[in-house]
Amino acid sequence: MKRELGFGRCGLACCLCSENDVCAGCDSGSCPDKDRCENRRCSAEKGLGGCFACAQAAQCTKGLLQKVKPRALTLFIRRRGKEALLDVLEQNESRGVVYHRSGVNGDYDAFETPQQLLCFLGDGPP
Repeated sequence: MKRELGFGRCGLACCLCSENDVCAGCDSGSCPDKDRCENRRCSAEKGLGGCFACAQAAQCTKGLLQKVKPRALTLFIRRRGKEALLDVLEQNESRGVVYHRSGVNGDYDAFETPQQLLCFLGDGPP
């Protein structure tokens, strides 16, 4: 885990990403999707550090927030903070939970709803 990479503006765990060895996160300028990422654009326009800081995060389905994993991670960060999520992800990684198993899909993608993933992360239902 590369804790220093933290999370993308959409909540994805850049700290666990195995897809791009040169990316240093959303705000580094090196993200390969920076010009087409709706969540990056929207949060930057609002002057926010990410979707987790938006008052509308719980209802938003823009961009990657249409998907279970980024939505649940965003909600977790909103409730408990980035450090708490980093701790949970690191603990899960040491237990064998894999963020990317095949492409960008892994164990955190096995959930059908954000609420199910939040329960798995130990944050209970929203």
